Amino acid sequence: MASLRLASPRLRNYFKENYIPQVCEALLCGLLVTCPEDPLRYLEEMITAVMENGLESLLWDMCIDPSMKPKIRRLSETYVEQLFGLDDQLVTPELMIKACTFYTGRLLKTHFYTWREIAIPPTNEDDLLAEKMEKSIEYDNFRLKKCVFHHWHSYVKGRKERLKDTLLRVQQMFYCYKLIIILTKWRDKARHKYKKREDELMLKHELQLKKWRSKLKFRVNSKEAYISPEQNVSEVFLVGEIPEFDVSQLPKRTVLQIFSYLSLRDVVICGQVNRSWLLMTQMSSLWNGIDFSAVKNIITDKHIVSTLQRWRLNVLCLNFRGCVLQLKTLRSVSLCRNLQELNVSDCPTFTDESMRYISESCPGVLYLNLSNTTITNRTMRLLPRYFHNLQNLSLAYCRKFTDKGLQYLNLGNGCHKLIYLDLSGCTQISVQGFRNIANSCSGIRHLTINDMPTLTDNCVKALVEKCHRITSVVFIGAPHISDCTFKALSTCDLRKIRFEGNKRITDACFKFIDKHSPNISHIYMVDCKGITDGSLKSLSPLKQLTVLNLANCVRIGDMGLKQFLDGPASTKIRELNLSNCIHLGDASIAKLSERCSNLNYLSLRNCEHLTDLGVEFIVNIFSLVSVDLSGTDISNEGLMTLSRHKKLKELSLSECDKITDIGIQAFCKGSQILEHLDVSYCPQLSDEIIKALAIYCINLTSLSIAGCPKITDSALEMLSAKCHYLHILDVSGCILLTDQMLVNLQMGCKQLRILKMLYCRLISKEAAKRMSSIVQQQEYSATDPPLWFGYDCEGKPLPEQQDITQLKDSELMAKESTYSSEEEAV
Repeated sequence: MASLRLASPRLRNYFKENYIPQVCEALLCGLLVTCPEDPLRYLEEMITAVMENGLESLLWDMCIDPSMKPKIRRLSETYVEQLFGLDDQLVTPELMIKACTFYTGRLLKTHFYTWREIAIPPTNEDDLLAEKMEKSIEYDNFRLKKCVFHHWHSYVKGRKERLKDTLLRVQQMFYCYKLIIILTKWRDKARHKYKKREDELMLKHELQLKKWRSKLKFRVNSKEAYISPEQNVSEVFLVGEIPEFDVSQLPKRTVLQIFSYLSLRDVVICGQVNRSWLLMTQMSSLWNGIDFSAVKNIITDKHIVSTLQRWRLNVLCLNFRGCVLQLKTLRSVSLCRNLQELNVSDCPTFTDESMRYISESCPGVLYLNLSNTTITNRTMRLLPRYFHNLQNLSLAYCRKFTDKGLQYLNLGNGCHKLIYLDLSGCTQISVQGFRNIANSCSGIRHLTINDMPTLTDNCVKALVEKCHRITSVVFIGAPHISDCTFKALSTCDLRKIRFEGNKRITDACFKFIDKHSPNISHIYMVDCKGITDGSLKSLSPLKQLTVLNLANCVRIGDMGLKQFLDGPASTKIRELNLSNCIHLGDASIAKLSERCSNLNYLSLRNCEHLTDLGVEFIVNIFSLVSVDLSGTDISNEGLMTLSRHKKLKELSLSECDKITDIGIQAFCKGSQILEHLDVSYCPQLSDEIIKALAIYCINLTSLSIAGCPKITDSALEMLSAKCHYLHILDVSGCILLTDQMLVNLQMGCKQLRILKMLYCRLISKEAAKRMSSIVQQQEYSATDPPLWFGYDCEGKPLPEQQDITQLKDSELMAKESTYSSEEEAV
């Protein structure tokens, strides 16, 4: 025990009363000094002596021989009391050190003062006073000089600053004058260059148009007379010689990429050119995916079977959508052992028997589309038995299987790897059916259920009980879904939701989204009348939101959009659709241009309060690629402002009554990368807009001029001569167009795929029929335009009274259709 300071009081008293520290001190001192040869016997003798003399007479040196006792003065009664911690008020070594230090310091100070008085002789007081006076005078002079120098320095500094400001103003005046001269010269040069470019474009346009007309004239003449080889050579010379180029010399990867854009029919035709082209079309990688749906009207079952037999080892994807096939042909699919994707949607002859042959031979299928077929529960029993790795399954509009069929999905190994499921139009499924799906396919992530009026909140609840991995839901045409569905989906980490035409959804659903789905990126809530500004406020904290579509949500206004833009969601938003939100105006668009720096697509269709002032704010969104301003109050000034953007590729201006040819021309001059333009139902436009498009926007791929009765064949001639990349064209209601327009399109627009010619009474049925064999999709009628076009068969505007009557009739029909749809839902 090193110390007894922390011991109990009883033990400390025991040590003091029995003199134990003194006994130990005496014995230890004797041992340390005498160092006996037999310490044990020495201790025994000393203890006996202590017992004889008594403890009261005990001293620390009584065990030491008198001749060996040290001659030192004691500082304390005993040192052992310090060892055992029994000393209370005795002098400690620390206190002794402090006392010695203090004493030494005092002694040193006393001797130093004495030495100083002796060593330093006393000085004369007069000399000391004179010295102090000299120092005072010197200090006073120094302060005076310092004050004078301070005033002089301030004066010089102020003068320098004034000179510096004067010099800076002179430099600014010189720089401004220089800039004015530079800008004047630059403006003159830019105007000259712009005028020169305009002249070059016009000259090039005239030359190309002249060349086009010569080529067209030659083609017309060639149909009337026999064409000799010399004439063919002259035609090539007129059009321009085409240099010879052998595609087969390209790298194999490049050739494969080129042929991958061709349809099955085009690939077969290319294989008939020559031997080298035949070898190119027989590359195995080219036949990994075969799309028979594109040639379903011309290909026979025999060719399908032969194709599958030849490329059975290479085929990975097959598309038979809409094909009417025999059972033998469908059985040939079983030859493709490596098949991974199969689409037999809309095949009326596809049955359970066909599915049995395919499932037994193609166990590696990952994607299976059985939409709109006649499959029953027998097929549902085959899926879990053979397709163990099935990930995507579409049963849309298959109405012959039942809830029991969905229960079969859990048989055997089951379809537990299923990720995507489409049950659109399967109205026969009840709540129990959805519960069966949850038991069988708990790993579903993407769920699509469209056109299902029988879908209720209980169905979704039964599904979500075990399917907690759902990230994407699409419920279009499900009018009985309410906010309870969102409450049930709160257990899932939703990334994408899509609802349309639902009146029971309110702002409460967005509160669930904000609270439980912070990572959601896509929200489509179209035509949901119960959504107000409160919904946008709830969406503002979503940091990952990139797509927001609230079209036809008519209760949304400027206040809600501003609240949404104040949150972090506005910084990442890329697509925003606010069509038919009639309460939006220029105030919220100003906020939009400030916050949405990454916005690419913007739709403000039928926002009646949007004016040219709002367009000025839209121009400041530099990332914008597509804008829909149809039905707004925009005028020519707004189009001129929009032309400064320079990066727009898509623009819709349908039903904009205030725009004219001048505005479209100004916009086309500044938007030479334009690819899509919609100016439908603007009857005030004429051929001048087509001319502007042909001159400046030659990369145009889609054009809609429906409802423009002033457009003639000459305008379409210029369009065909210059816009060779045109894919989609809508000329419905252009009553002045004739068959010549089709001839020009057929010759100039080789890539045209979709053509709409409704209410074009001067176009003959024979010409339309010939054109239908060239394009993929065509709509044609030779009847007069309907009254809601706003003009008669001659292009004259209808009287206002007649227009109002027609509008009332259309509204009445719309109301009746709405009432009937609601009754069917009930």
